[in-house]
Amino acid sequence: MDTLIIYCHPYPQSFNHAVLEKVQSNLNSQGVNYQLIDLYAEHFNPTYSAKELSLYHAGGTTDPLVRKYLALLKSCQTVIFIMPYWWNDIPGMLKGFIDKVMKEGVDQSHTVTKTGVKGALTNVKHCYVLTTSTSPTWYIRFFLGNAIKKIFINKTLKQLGFSNISWQNFGGITNSSLAKRNKYLDKVARQTFK
Repeated sequence: MDTLIIYCHPYPQSFNHAVLEKVQSNLNSQGVNYQLIDLYAEHFNPTYSAKELSLYHAGGTTDPLVRKYLALLKSCQTVIFIMPYWWNDIPGMLKGFIDKVMKEGVDQSHTVTKTGVKGALTNVKHCYVLTTSTSPTWYIRFFLGNAIKKIFINKTLKQLGFSNISWQNFGGITNSSLAKRNKYLDKVARQTFK
C-alpha cells in the first residue's frame, strides 16, 4: 500500500466528507493504491480502559483495531489526515487514535530514549493534513496559537518519524459560499499526493 487516509468526522453530509470523496477520486484517477481508516464508521473507541493502559509500555493492546491501524501506518509511504479543526485542536477522536495506536517498544511506532521519544514511522515520507475550521486560517495562525502546526505537526507527527508534512486548511467554512467550497474541492481534486 502506498497511501493511508485517516478520516475523522462523524457526519457523512459534512464538507469534510466531500473532501474525502475528492481525495479518493484523485487517488483513484492517479492509480494510487490506498487504504482508508474511517474512525467513526469503524467505531474506533478512542478511550483507554485500565487493562488497555496496563499493556502500553509493552506495546500490547486489547483492541484489534489498534493492531490493524498500526500495521497500516507501518506499511505506507504517504498519510493523508482529513478532519475538522475543533476548539483550536484536532478532534478528541483523533487524539485518542494517537494515544492508543502509537505504541512504545521494539517494532512499534516509537521507542523511548534518555532524551525522549524516537519515532519509528520513518517510512512515512509525505504527510498531508487537510482541515476545515470555522475560524479563518489567518486567525488560527496569528491569534489562536496555531496548535495544529505547533503541536500536532511539528511535535507529534515529527516525533513519530513522519517527514515532509504539509497543512492545508479551509477556513471560514461556516460562512463560505458554495462557489468557494467548490473551488477548494477542485484544488483538492488536482493536488498531487506523493
